[in-house]
Amino acid sequence: MAKPLVAIVGRSNVGKSTFFNRVAGKRISIVKDTPGVTRDRIYADAEWCGKHFTLIDTGGIESEGGFYAEIRRQAELAIEIADVVIFMVDGRDGLLSSDKEVASLLRNASKPIVLAVNKLDNNETDSIYDFYELGLGDPYSISCLQGLGIGDLLDEVTKLFPKNEDSKENGLSIAFVGKPNVGKSSLVNRILGFDRVIVSDIAGTTRDAIDTPFEYNGATYNIIDTAGMRRKRGIEDESVERYSVMRAISAISRADVVIVVFDASEEISEQDVRIAGMVHDEGKPSVIVMNKWDSIEKDTFTIEKYKDSLATQLSFMSYFRAEYVSAKTGKRVEKLLDVAEEVYYNSSKRISTGLLNDTVREAIAMSEPPTHSGRRLKIMYCTQVGTNPPQFVFFVNDEKLVHFSYKRYLENSLRRAFGFEGTPLRLKFTGRKEEE
Repeated sequence: MAKPLVAIVGRSNVGKSTFFNRVAGKRISIVKDTPGVTRDRIYADAEWCGKHFTLIDTGGIESEGGFYAEIRRQAELAIEIADVVIFMVDGRDGLLSSDKEVASLLRNASKPIVLAVNKLDNNETDSIYDFYELGLGDPYSISCLQGLGIGDLLDEVTKLFPKNEDSKENGLSIAFVGKPNVGKSSLVNRILGFDRVIVSDIAGTTRDAIDTPFEYNGATYNIIDTAGMRRKRGIEDESVERYSVMRAISAISRADVVIVVFDASEEISEQDVRIAGMVHDEGKPSVIVMNKWDSIEKDTFTIEKYKDSLATQLSFMSYFRAEYVSAKTGKRVEKLLDVAEEVYYNSSKRISTGLLNDTVREAIAMSEPPTHSGRRLKIMYCTQVGTNPPQFVFFVNDEKLVHFSYKRYLENSLRRAFGFEGTPLRLKFTGRKEEE
């Protein structure tokens, strides 16, 4: 299930970044008592009462000399991408005309709005009544600095999240991600068999994550085409593209499988690797697709050179499954759905505890754990605790004795034994030190 997006909007210096940092649990946004400090869109994963979501901090909305078109566009974009909007105002300043202008914009939106009246450090509840005039429902009295009222506010925000739906009820959800102009939309259109997605040679044509349900060979799928993700420093601070990238990241989160598209006619770039890393960090089964394969001059060793290059650049995800296709000619594109099914199946595998421990014991017999400070790691037991991605817990004498190289060895042993191609694995070691 995708993490819902929660955007915090409001004029400058009302406490949005302080709220963001408190809820995210770490200092990410710069907090300073100066209007306009937050000039970028900053996001972080957060959790409240078991509900996970992505929180977006936005720059302040100002209306000096009028509600400028650019400022209005920022507010509209924040509203457009969010599932829930927190509109934050300053309880000390009281109700201002600029608050009314933003509220007018929010009332016309189809998104749930939660009104937060900040800086009420002494529970001055009388101060909130003026804000009913905004017509956005009951205002919530909070103090981001002291943490007062935050829980009640988040209770209301999480109530408004979209209802959980099992994505498999609507078929396998497959997101196509990559840099601009690598051919994501062309691949989607080739798979769908018609031009559902606009295709152009101009980089950045796709501005949002576009979902298209369809059927193929009796199976139902949902294809998500996303905006190209450029390096952060290449994106203007106030551009639509920042929000498009946010939607692409959200698409990775809600997809069952992610197709990471590279341009085979170019060298693998740092940004290609960074995007693949996002997919790996989200724990998603994935397929690396080298598109534009038709444009490559080939000899006997061409594909081996590409495989070696991918293995070097993507060493952190050695499990990757690579396919070499051409959206232009359609070569091997029809295979991608079958491959997506395969890697999803691998990510959904559940291994019986008996078979799992037999495999672990065999791996230990082949290569004993190394010693550290005269003590040797002992693995007593292993069990699988989750899928998508597969997650395993190893019960050991002391988790501090687990060296990263031996952890990698155990992971590779599980991969060889059970065929976890195309999916990350999560290995956790837990235990306590032996009595001296």
